[in-house]
Amino acid sequence: MRLQTNSQRRRFLTHSMGLGAAMALPQLVPGIALGKDGTVAPSERIIMGGIGIGSRGGYDLSCFLPQPDVRFVAVADVKANRRRDVKATIDQLNGNTECATYIDFRELLERSDIDAVLIATGPNWHATAATYAARAGKDVYCEKPCTKNISQSLLLAEVMQRSGRIFQAGTQRRNLPHFAFACELARTGRLGKLRTVYAHPAGMSANMSGWVAAEAQPPREEVDWDMYLGPAAWRPYNSGLMNAFNFEKGGGLTGGGVLEWGSHCVDLCQWAAGADKTAPVEYLPPENGRLVATYASGVKLVIREDGWLPLGSCPVRFEGDAGWVEAGDSGKMVLSSPELLAGRKVAEIGGYPATFHVRDFLDCVKSRRQPKCSAVTACYAHIACHAANIAIFLNRPLKFDPQKHEFLDDAQANRLRSEALREPWRIA
Repeated sequence: MRLQTNSQRRRFLTHSMGLGAAMALPQLVPGIALGKDGTVAPSERIIMGGIGIGSRGGYDLSCFLPQPDVRFVAVADVKANRRRDVKATIDQLNGNTECATYIDFRELLERSDIDAVLIATGPNWHATAATYAARAGKDVYCEKPCTKNISQSLLLAEVMQRSGRIFQAGTQRRNLPHFAFACELARTGRLGKLRTVYAHPAGMSANMSGWVAAEAQPPREEVDWDMYLGPAAWRPYNSGLMNAFNFEKGGGLTGGGVLEWGSHCVDLCQWAAGADKTAPVEYLPPENGRLVATYASGVKLVIREDGWLPLGSCPVRFEGDAGWVEAGDSGKMVLSSPELLAGRKVAEIGGYPATFHVRDFLDCVKSRRQPKCSAVTACYAHIACHAANIAIFLNRPLKFDPQKHEFLDDAQANRLRSEALREPWRIA
């Protein structure tokens, strides 16, 4: 990895300078090279590339670029206008015109100078691009939903563990103080025996991918339609699919509001329930806007559309025998008793900023510890969402074995755990 190479380079330079001291006159070293005056020495910077930087990716990029130890040097995107826009942003900050652009992200990954990548493509590409990046020796910050199905979730976690790469899923609420505190109350028994955790979905639909009318396909330099489809099943070019919110979001299943918000809300519920390495074992299809799943511990996960306090988007609620807490994107919490605060002050940070999550990722790239939402953590939160979506699609109760990662006595549900990927994008 480049950061390790930089450490070796520093040791070499120190040794060389020591030998040279007796042979040469003293030389002045610019302060910026030593990281003085608030700057970061070039050898300590994390060199990054961006893959698929659209609207959400542009926001992520705005959180990365101000970090003093980050330098973006390349962007890959299937759309020419986005390549131009992102390059202009990076070049302006870097004070040069050297940001490289690529249509095929694999060319970006071939660069030995890049330590890590920001992946903010459509969900159809997330797991595949992240796997290619890990195999190329890059650390990964990946937007969510990170996977298209249960099988991809498991594969992504396995690849990251085997490759030793740092992976941070873009579920930034794990690094916001009030959400973290609410999860801590549930996880540490401050609410008494935990009974129910609640998550909010972005709707409860799950449908199969469709087919739309063909349109005239633009030149590859403007839009690489084949690369846009990537691992998804081939279909004729249609401009509407280029910006389709649900395009291949859940593999063969589209819609998937449980997966969209669940990547955040169910993820927080998993953390609160101490279930970061497992998933519910039973799923009941929605009834009156509520889907109920149950963990082996007996804790219930309720995914519900209404009944929330006015605390902003992405609300979660945790209930135990001794109390409850509810939190949302306003940055505020409501507690059953002020005693639950135990004299602590919890910062109220509204608007779900990703800056803290990005910083956690960068610190982990340097320290090699696992970030707040590692590949394993993301794997099981996504499995819970995928299993819920399958229960919605089949409209029947399902039992799931989180050790064998399969549904019990349901061949149709098991077939929905994975999908065939278009060549050459197999990642197994």
